Amino acid sequence: MSLPASSFPRAAALALALAAALAAPAAALAAPAPPAAAVNIAYEEFTLPNGLRVIVHTDRKAPIVAVNVWYHVGSKNEQPGRTGFAHLFEHLMFQGSENHRDEFFGPFELVGATDQNGTTNLDRTNYFQNVPTTALDMALWMESDRMGHLLGAIDQKTLDEQRGVVQNEKRQGENQPYGRRISARLYEALFPADHPYSWQTIGSMADLDAASLDDVKTWFRSWYGPNNAVLVLAGDIDAATAKEKALRYFGDIPATATLKDLPARIPKRARDTEESIPDRVPQARVYRAWPVAEFGAADGTDLELFAQVLGGSAASRLDERLVHRDRIADSASVSYNAAEIAGTLVVVANVKQGVEPAKVRAAIDEEIQRLIAQGPSAEELERAKTASRAEFVRGVERIGGFGGKSDVLARCAVFAGKPGCYRDDLAALDKASVASVQAAGRKWLGVGSHTIVVVPGDTPASALPETARAAPASRPAALPTPDPRFTTVKSDVDRSQGVPQTKTFPALKFPQRQSARLANGIEVVLVERHETPVVQVQMEFPGGFSADLGRKTGTASFAMAMLDEGAGDYGALQLSARKETLGAELSSGAALDSASVALSALSDKLEPSLDLLADVVRRPRFEAGEIERVRAQWLAGIKQEKARPQTAALRVLPPLLYGEGHAYAIPFTGSGTEASIAAIQREDLLRFHGDWLQPRRARVIVVGDTTLAQIVPLLERRFGDWKGAADAPAAPALATVARPKAPRVFLVDQPGAIQSNVYVGELTEPTGDKGAIDFDFANGVLGGEFSSRLNMNLREDKHWAYGAYSGSGSALGQRPWIARAAVQSDKTAESLAELKREIQAFSDGKRPILDAEVAKVRAANTLSLPGAYETNDAVLDQIGADLRYGRPADYILQYKARNEAMTPALAQAAAKTLDPAALTWVVVGDLSKIEQPVRALDLGEVKVIDNDGKPVR
Repeated sequence: MSLPASSFPRAAALALALAAALAAPAAALAAPAPPAAAVNIAYEEFTLPNGLRVIVHTDRKAPIVAVNVWYHVGSKNEQPGRTGFAHLFEHLMFQGSENHRDEFFGPFELVGATDQNGTTNLDRTNYFQNVPTTALDMALWMESDRMGHLLGAIDQKTLDEQRGVVQNEKRQGENQPYGRRISARLYEALFPADHPYSWQTIGSMADLDAASLDDVKTWFRSWYGPNNAVLVLAGDIDAATAKEKALRYFGDIPATATLKDLPARIPKRARDTEESIPDRVPQARVYRAWPVAEFGAADGTDLELFAQVLGGSAASRLDERLVHRDRIADSASVSYNAAEIAGTLVVVANVKQGVEPAKVRAAIDEEIQRLIAQGPSAEELERAKTASRAEFVRGVERIGGFGGKSDVLARCAVFAGKPGCYRDDLAALDKASVASVQAAGRKWLGVGSHTIVVVPGDTPASALPETARAAPASRPAALPTPDPRFTTVKSDVDRSQGVPQTKTFPALKFPQRQSARLANGIEVVLVERHETPVVQVQMEFPGGFSADLGRKTGTASFAMAMLDEGAGDYGALQLSARKETLGAELSSGAALDSASVALSALSDKLEPSLDLLADVVRRPRFEAGEIERVRAQWLAGIKQEKARPQTAALRVLPPLLYGEGHAYAIPFTGSGTEASIAAIQREDLLRFHGDWLQPRRARVIVVGDTTLAQIVPLLERRFGDWKGAADAPAAPALATVARPKAPRVFLVDQPGAIQSNVYVGELTEPTGDKGAIDFDFANGVLGGEFSSRLNMNLREDKHWAYGAYSGSGSALGQRPWIARAAVQSDKTAESLAELKREIQAFSDGKRPILDAEVAKVRAANTLSLPGAYETNDAVLDQIGADLRYGRPADYILQYKARNEAMTPALAQAAAKTLDPAALTWVVVGDLSKIEQPVRALDLGEVKVIDNDGKPVR
């Protein structure tokens, strides 16, 4: 499933690039790991008579409970001819149940649930959400109703609807550079035709088309029972409460047949194979992959460490050789993917323009063989161990979501049979040696690899025919016999009464701020949090993308990216290695109105980590050789942005909205243009650094395991003597832009595209405007939530798109409101017509905003707040936004109060902010298919532009 990525205020993320542009400049880094001995997720477990395994972890730091259900059913349990069934059923299980005949998300939106989603992979299907503690009964009722009372709610209409949604999800993944068809070919080559990892989890179009109602119902009856599931409850709950509630809601659900565990099956390939695939991409890419050990295998941890040393970090072997020394690739990475019956180790390298892919492939092989022959150094191994522990601990700060504590416990229970298997993994990590890592590489990375070289061409890879493993099934599979070992218990839940209503909710308590100033005036804001031995520090400055006005476009982003490419006594590689040695994470970047450097440090390594922060902020090297290396990567990145339809749209739309000469009339990726980046000189970077990274402009936000008495002297010693230039420039004026006098339509050609990416926008008031909260609230009705009007129309009703959302983000100047949807090509014009109709009816009130819609958005915006600040990241982000936009310290309470006061009339008044007669449309798609139907809509003047925004016709 795909849900709107919400942050405070709750507005759908427009795309990764837009979110990055309009949010904080560098996301506060999550915590690296304390020593392995300090990592413990205490749990209790029990099994119901029907076989449902329940695992409970208590964590009282926030008044929320993570509800995480894993079904041990994935695409490996399918058969050729019935591929995609597990993922299709994941979608069907969000369509309501026999006792709740409506969207599954509805009751959760009314209680402010967060981190809610469902996913399917090779081996399992999971559903998860965080809910206020008082809403736990509702969540368990909903999960148990779809486990035990689903099939009566699935009819042909529902199947057809979700089949269409899934097929558009598939198209969306294929309509990208290096898209889904490439990974499909990789797995088809590595695994034989009868291996269950040889087909895509999303299935083939033919199998999805052929799936009948009887097929999918038989699939559910066969496997989706409590005996094939694990329920994890983590957070503000104890085992006694969990047992009473689990038995009450789930105990009467009968078992199905029990899925047999499949034995490990790792292909023994007799030779290396290779193929070349053309794609509409700006640069060649090399994939090199091997089938390797499965999840839980003795070699698994060693393979993970081998991958980390080889290509898992900026200081890895492949980065050092391919990116820094030989400079034949713009990037390189290695991943070990441990699935249940086989794993894969995959190397990916983006080939530098003008370099032969064969040269990159040869260098990759040389580095692999060198690592196998010599093993990692002791220092490399220790850095790799630190990185692995850090990744684990970054996840388990949270109770829910991917990598959170409930996720870890469920994964261990399903695949290893014991919820605490992560302890074995950490112990294996500690035990791993140079010799064991070397041996694992020697054992698995021999003959049997498959290499794909993706080469630039005129035909997109989406045009490749799908491999047919078997003809689509023509009759339902046989229904297996339910497992007789399990029984049910009577429940007193009267499901005819509907979903339990949540009457009370936790109170909002934002952590207390403390403040101080350094001798040179730098403001320091601290929130103490001592639950984990981690301190997060963010130093923020004005002067983001908007400071490029009068400079070369992209200077801000390029300069900030160069800060950690060598600073103080450290070159680029040495700086990366030093970060890993300290267990620290350090990043720098720019956003629309600000620039920042973020540090996450272990408490006992705080002082040397702050030394590194000071080097990056005050003493960046800007070495000529590193500038040229990063410039080449940057230019390749711009070409990649132009090749992706989403980022192509976000490059051309802002200049159309703001007009030439405005500080925001730039690609919202912040990357600039090829011409401007090619022209940037070292002096430009030094000037930006001197103008904008000034102590008088800086503020420091600290969240974590420290006190004001400790942190202020540490910051004082590193930054208190910092003095900036007196003649630093003022922030650019953000002129108010008039909206266009008529709608405009701009088309960008993407030959061969199987979807059209539709973006429509106009300018609204700045974040600091008194009406911003009201407008964002109203947008929640139109496109800010899963069940908002746009998504319910284009996805759930028409099933022409995988998702359709809208939102405004945040900005000091006028904000861009943008709605967007990736729609199937043959429904492009119809989708534009529907978007226009929805926006018009929203703005003029012909479809009035209803009490129920206001109640839903109010609940989503306010009831989620008590649990929204579970992590240090969330606290830091909120404080950063408040300071950036000049908000009072109690802004979050004001925001909550205004949302609680909203009425349909107030929301309808805010909806009038949008003027349908001033919309600007950008559509990226195959113009040979869509241009004439779009012109026939007569939405406004139509122009064809290229992906730089220049007129074509």
